[in-house]
Amino acid sequence: MAKNPVMIWTKTDEAPYLASFSLLPIVERYVKCAGIDVVEKDISLAGRTLAAFPDYLKEDQRVPDYLAELGEMVFTPEANIIKLPNISATVPQLKDTIAELRAKGYMVPEYPEEPKTEEEKKIQERYADVLGSAVNPVLRQGNNVRSVPPPVKDSARKHPKLMGLPLKEWPKDSKCHVSYMSGGDFYESEKSVTIEKDTTVKIEFVDDSGNATVLREIPVTKGEIVDGSFMNVKALQKFFEEQLEDAKKKDVLFSLHLKATMMKVSDPPIFGYCIKAMFKDVFEKYADVFEELGVNPNNGLGDLEQKLQKLPEDKRKEIEAAIKEAFDKNPDLFMVDSDRGITNLHAPNLVIIDASMPVIVRDGGKAWGPDGQLHDAKAVIPDRCYATAYEEMVEHCKKYGAFDRTTMGTLINVGLMAMKAEEYGSHDKTFQAPSNGAFRIVDADGNVLMEHKVEKDDIWRACQAKDEAIKDWVKLGVEQGKKTGYPVVFWLDKNRAHHAEQIKKVEKYLKDLDTSGVEIKIMSPAEAMKFSCEKVRKGEGVIAVTGNVLRDYLTDLFPILEVGTSAKMLSVVPLLAGGCLIEAGAGGSAPKHVQQLLKEGHLRWDSLAEFTAIAASIEFIADKYNHKGAKVMLDAINYAIAEVLNNGKWPSRKVNELDTRGEHFYFALYWAKALAEQDEIPELKAKFAEVYKKLAENEEKIVEELNAAQGRPVDIDGYYFPDEEKAAKEMRPSATLNSIIDSI
Repeated sequence: MAKNPVMIWTKTDEAPYLASFSLLPIVERYVKCAGIDVVEKDISLAGRTLAAFPDYLKEDQRVPDYLAELGEMVFTPEANIIKLPNISATVPQLKDTIAELRAKGYMVPEYPEEPKTEEEKKIQERYADVLGSAVNPVLRQGNNVRSVPPPVKDSARKHPKLMGLPLKEWPKDSKCHVSYMSGGDFYESEKSVTIEKDTTVKIEFVDDSGNATVLREIPVTKGEIVDGSFMNVKALQKFFEEQLEDAKKKDVLFSLHLKATMMKVSDPPIFGYCIKAMFKDVFEKYADVFEELGVNPNNGLGDLEQKLQKLPEDKRKEIEAAIKEAFDKNPDLFMVDSDRGITNLHAPNLVIIDASMPVIVRDGGKAWGPDGQLHDAKAVIPDRCYATAYEEMVEHCKKYGAFDRTTMGTLINVGLMAMKAEEYGSHDKTFQAPSNGAFRIVDADGNVLMEHKVEKDDIWRACQAKDEAIKDWVKLGVEQGKKTGYPVVFWLDKNRAHHAEQIKKVEKYLKDLDTSGVEIKIMSPAEAMKFSCEKVRKGEGVIAVTGNVLRDYLTDLFPILEVGTSAKMLSVVPLLAGGCLIEAGAGGSAPKHVQQLLKEGHLRWDSLAEFTAIAASIEFIADKYNHKGAKVMLDAINYAIAEVLNNGKWPSRKVNELDTRGEHFYFALYWAKALAEQDEIPELKAKFAEVYKKLAENEEKIVEELNAAQGRPVDIDGYYFPDEEKAAKEMRPSATLNSIIDSI
């Protein structure tokens, strides 16, 4: 081999970003001894923002567009990328990032929420590439297998109370329930076609006078599925008003569940309509004031409260009193932070369904209310596409009670996400109707493939799923069935237009595969959830073969029940070009962990997912290059992971006890021990015998130094763009450990 194989480590945001300051020096020095290089690439929200505006920065402030670099790399066979959880930014998060950068002299432009000039429109377009799910569609050029690693599953069965928050029992009289629209949603309106030849299609909006505007031109390929659907906002508003009234009547918390981060164009307006429904009288009475202030309900109550500060005191107090009156009139809300009065309507990034719904299930159908206590909750999920699956989970638990971590089985997900498949690839094809009229998709020959008549402000979106991606997805599902012996369930609803087209392809491609000995089912999401819950409750396993959004939902829901968190998940993406993308864990809890670090110097981010991702990355090198050093490293890493779990060396929730940095120390200790005890490569044995000796002899001193750094507020000069010297100093507080690692 002419040069060392490379592992790409991504710099992202929040807790995993901070944890990397402690973990990455260990990884870099250990694997370098086996002839493997680690290269870091910045795909953080701040990094993406800077990369988008080099022309606004001084020459020494400019940064490469690392995401674009990785976007090219995923089409090469040697790509080997570990992607840590990153922020899928909402507008408020982006604005906070911009403010932080500008305060430090990085004069990227302000975000124009309502662009008035051509320049502002161009700035907003450039920021569109930074917002929402900007990273995943670029990197995910393959489908994925996401599962709880076996050592983690075994540990959860042995230590169920230590592995995440416990599962609370469901009361016999639980009033928890899921509510969704019965009409006017994306599910009802969806139309779908399979493209017959390589061509280009146009998305057009035609107003009532017959004037057509081309919104997008999209290249499509033979066999590709193209969908269109819309949500009627009048039906949506009526639905929200009915659900608020029903929650008040039933005396349950009102909780909204969306994905306003990933679905950055469609879901913020849905979120905004919920705000307008709850505060209907306020928005009607003060419409002129709100327009003058630039109030956008899509940005949440927090943004509204902030903009009210611009008013004269008497007017501000008048509107604040009207808002309080609306709170009193409506049901209590699901709270993000009861102590600070933060509801899940305060900002769109606080409404993340794959993080919020599992917590309600974990807590026995309850959510936190304004009084700081748990109460039965109404889970409001407007669109029916996946709400019925959550409904089935809730009803299952109401009937049979909480799951048991010591006995429950596991759900492995095979997710369709290659080539920007499905809803998560819809951002650039999602629009709100500028007037009454119709959205339509027209092919190059002028044929109208589909048309939707809409009213002003209705939310319309188009999605794609390429034939090559679907074929690979079906193959991966069958491979997992053969590997595990678990039943393979395709979560597809024959009554949903897109799924009906997919079912045809699944049935076609299954005929080309050896499916002997594999139990294969095609079931609607509700039926599949019922089947999976029954299997998992019996202690059995299931392979869920799903689309992109359900992949996201299920791989938070089941792991939080099984092992207490989705942060311990391993997601391996065999890239279509032959490389590998490994996604480490999930970042839903990352903001809370950062808050605790800043407040009391304790970071409880669990890096177990990073450990398993490192193992998967090294395994890729071992297999691809028949790399002896990688094989030895892989065995040692797997031993270290098992020992961390066997000895309970994961972060405590309490200050002055073992935290993320302590977990990293023990991972390094056990990894060095395994390398010192192997006989395959004598040079590694000798080198790490000395490293292990030093680490073991200084164990007590190192842990004391790490724990002593806690118990005080931490200043790293920023949240989205911290001072890296300060962050490194906080995350590497043990001089003894640093000396040993840096000398390798």
